[in-house]
Amino acid sequence: MPWTMNDYPSSMKNLNDTTKKKAIDIANSMVDEGYEEGRAIPIAIEQAKEWRENASQDELKEYEEEGKPAKRSEEGKKYENNPERLEEGEQVVAHDDGWAVQSSGAKKPSEVFDNKQDAISRAKEVAENKGTSVTIFKQDGSVQETKTYENNN
Repeated sequence: MPWTMNDYPSSMKNLNDTTKKKAIDIANSMVDEGYEEGRAIPIAIEQAKEWRENASQDELKEYEEEGKPAKRSEEGKKYENNPERLEEGEQVVAHDDGWAVQSSGAKKPSEVFDNKQDAISRAKEVAENKGTSVTIFKQDGSVQETKTYENNN
């Protein structure tokens, strides 16, 4: 059953409404992708808090105005070929606008940074949270470094 702003895990009760909505969206997506609820909830809360800290006032306002949390997919899986993004490692790759962070099977980056070090920091943070790996590529596309993180959940 999808979570809503009226029916959500008790661990989200102390979040402000905008952060709670984001956590619900993330948790619902994770469950759609096959994650167990007990694993999805703490990851979603942490990522929603981080999003809130880093979002601009315009982003927050726009998100608040979107209304209810996004509906869960009726088909279950959201991505083509059903890869589970949260099980995939992160990659730092050269991008037209700087350096991109993306899941290993993603077609589009999740974030793009002006400098490589910021992208590496973000990719390591995401991989550490997910308990996956980071592969850092050089400008020419060759692998510079790979690091694996253990999942502590």
